[in-house]
Amino acid sequence: MANVNKPGFWQVAKSVFSAAIGVQSNRNREQDFQSTTIWPFVFGGLIFTALFVGGLIALVNMVD
Repeated sequence: MANVNKPGFWQVAKSVFSAAIGVQSNRNREQDFQSTTIWPFVFGGLIFTALFVGGLIALVNMVD
């Protein structure tokens, strides 16, 4: 029964990306807050941030 509220990979990825660009439906936000754990979202956010910063650094180095 505890597995019911654990977010899947794609739910976390969609939520992290939506949060990064600042758009998310109210239904998805409520679904995220019903999750039993915050850690997948924290790790997803950290991974997204690292990839985003790494991508920006690579882009600047290519242009420079």
